[in-house]
Amino acid sequence: MTAPPQQRPQPAGSAAAEHVAGPSLVRVRVWDLPVRVVHWLIVACILVLSVTGFLIGGPAVLHPASSLDWITWEKTIHMFTAYVFIALILARICWMFLSPNRWCRWTEWIPTTKARLRLLIPSLRYYLFLDREGPPVVGHNPLAGLAYTVLYLMFGVEILTGVALWGVQGEAWAATVTGWLVVLVPLQTIRLIHHVIMWLIVAFLVHHIYSAMLLDRVEASGVNSSIFSGFKFLPRDRL
Repeated sequence: MTAPPQQRPQPAGSAAAEHVAGPSLVRVRVWDLPVRVVHWLIVACILVLSVTGFLIGGPAVLHPASSLDWITWEKTIHMFTAYVFIALILARICWMFLSPNRWCRWTEWIPTTKARLRLLIPSLRYYLFLDREGPPVVGHNPLAGLAYTVLYLMFGVEILTGVALWGVQGEAWAATVTGWLVVLVPLQTIRLIHHVIMWLIVAFLVHHIYSAMLLDRVEASGVNSSIFSGFKFLPRDRL
């Protein structure tokens, strides 16, 4: 009788890894449960905030003259969702430093090693269809990590400008926190920045869906399903 193949030790940073689909692939838990939950809650918040913000931004065009109740409800939903959104962003930032999984930490977003820096150009070439294969990474490639960093910076500006607008509308704590911003930047400019970043975030979501579908098709590693299950199926020599 042939002895069963010896199982490979779990890679550092992964809570679970096992052989599947033959000896060349390993099932690796890449995304922690907190990351997956926060990811989908942030998506839901962005959708609600974008729709309600768009409606609030053009009440004279998008609402009949007698719809003040609807505008009040939209502002209430927008504000409540914004509080949830702020809490989720803070939670995700904290988890970047607390997660035991290396693929969920901040080092996946900001390249700090020579190995990650060397993969920036191959990542760009892959997205520009100059290379058929992407860089051999487990979590995010360095270019995708930098894109998420920019996205969270946009989240920060969106939160800051949104809180400033709350302060102008009478929220005392918001006026205390962001009163300096209203002094430095004209109110209409703050509104414009808040509106433009909303569309930039929506554009990022469209690109994000495209990139995930591209990687899922080319790599066949379960990228799309991994944000639900947490697992990818990767070559053993990539770990």
